[in-house]
Amino acid sequence: MSEAEITRMKQKTTPVPLGTLIGRELRSDKVEQPTIKYGQAALAKKGEDYFLIKPDCQRIPGNPLTSFSVFAIFDGHNGISAAIFAKENLLKNVLSAIPEGVSREEWLQALPRALVAGFVKTDIEFQQKGTLLVLRLYTILIFLTGETSGTTVTFVVIDGWTITVASVGDSRCILDTQGGVVSLLTVDHRLEENEEERQRVTASGGEIGRLNVFGGNEVGPLRCWPGGLCLSRSIGDTDVGEFIVPIPHVKQVKISNAGGRLIIASDGIWDALSSDSAAQSCRGLPAELAAKLVVKEALRSRGLKDDTTCLVVDIIPYDHPILPPTPRKKQNVLTSFLFGRRSQNARSNKLSAVGVVEELFEEGSAMLAERLGKDFPLDPNSGLFRCAVCQADQPPSEGLSVNSGPFFSPASKPWEGPFLCATCRRKKDAMEGKRPSRPTITA
Repeated sequence: MSEAEITRMKQKTTPVPLGTLIGRELRSDKVEQPTIKYGQAALAKKGEDYFLIKPDCQRIPGNPLTSFSVFAIFDGHNGISAAIFAKENLLKNVLSAIPEGVSREEWLQALPRALVAGFVKTDIEFQQKGTLLVLRLYTILIFLTGETSGTTVTFVVIDGWTITVASVGDSRCILDTQGGVVSLLTVDHRLEENEEERQRVTASGGEIGRLNVFGGNEVGPLRCWPGGLCLSRSIGDTDVGEFIVPIPHVKQVKISNAGGRLIIASDGIWDALSSDSAAQSCRGLPAELAAKLVVKEALRSRGLKDDTTCLVVDIIPYDHPILPPTPRKKQNVLTSFLFGRRSQNARSNKLSAVGVVEELFEEGSAMLAERLGKDFPLDPNSGLFRCAVCQADQPPSEGLSVNSGPFFSPASKPWEGPFLCATCRRKKDAMEGKRPSRPTITA
């Protein structure tokens, strides 16, 4: 890249003074912001569910006009380490992938891509934390495994009337609007139910099948081998193939100022209750009581067969003490404004209700190159490129574009971003079945 091109990029990325940013927020704060009220309830069977509640985040520290809220469910399996690690690190990793000095609108537009980067970075960091330790005993290698647990994630960001949800696994988030319409904001990544994910896993080198018992009979849900996981996407799971990816389905919607209710819960709820049943069971109740009632209904329906965790979040008009009663359901038409391609996983997942919900973004592709955009993240001070996933700086000569391929290949476009460091590029290739990203250990 020439010096002139680098100079032009520096000019485009000049830092914006804090006073200017606050002024933008003041000028754009024309609509009253909603009140957020929430409740949580849980019953433990294995003790592997965790949740995150942060209602007081700020895009610009010290400026309450830039506040947003985060709610998340982490449903661990094969241990608790991945769930705890994701709870402690995912939000930080997502925010680090959003450019500094942007307006609220630009922040919201950057959020879906930042969620993808944050999920993948958290997965890489957890893998590195659980790197295999090797001891040499005479001529035998003894492998002491690191952390092999995994976790589903449903991660919700609420900024004003805009809701952004990123998810891997089979935890779920539903939206119950004042139009009486219950909408699913996530896609279940269960192999049993998701044909598109089964095709992706097998194309990447995985095998799909049920458990074989004595006599050759197959039992239980479809699983991915090696590992035997029922899910096609998660964070962690370092003992299974890289085709189990951490790339989330992301959906962003905007509700009207009539408000709405979110129910975010682990599969202990959804294996017992349908989305409609969960929403109807707690309508008209405050969020804290509603969460308890949803858990109680799931327990009554199925018994305690799994960890059961529920968050209820009410997005309430500023002049109402509680969420207004939901009117009788009416037939509605979808209003959609997409900035990304619609995921085929969500064909039956339409959002509706004119004047109640606008769909701003939805993407579910598991291909990292399709989720990160094509910009050039150049640091104006150092002239270094920044990895689109882990945000590590690197010289232009060392940055690898996700579009890079063999030299002289018509498909190779190394001049197009985004750029990845060597570690994140190996992760990308491994998720696509090109090569393993596990550390290579030599005796």
